[in-house]
Amino acid sequence: MSGATRQADANGWEASYAAIMFIALLTYTAPETEVGYALPDHSDWLRKQFTKGLFLVSGKGSGAADQVILTRSVLRGKLDAVLASDPFVVRRLARYDIIEFTATRTAQELLAINEAIAS
Repeated sequence: MSGATRQADANGWEASYAAIMFIALLTYTAPETEVGYALPDHSDWLRKQFTKGLFLVSGKGSGAADQVILTRSVLRGKLDAVLASDPFVVRRLARYDIIEFTATRTAQELLAINEAIAS
């Protein structure tokens, strides 16, 4: 990502940089039985986003969110368009809430996964 900076920590185990990242919180808006019917399509969609390199981590949420996704640094408009194409959203079975944050540090072992924001 242009404009992002990286600086090795004195301990050598983390790096400092600045990049906008997102956490997408998915909440079901329909009964889970209805959501279950669309799960295979959602799983395929999710797999495609990982293959394209947009998503870093996803999993089942606890509490307020039914699912949680951590994304790479991307333009907000692009993320909104991708999330709007989720079969859960298209079928009005779920909605996303987005948490935007400025990533400024990460553990060294995660730099390889998230090289786009560290370079």
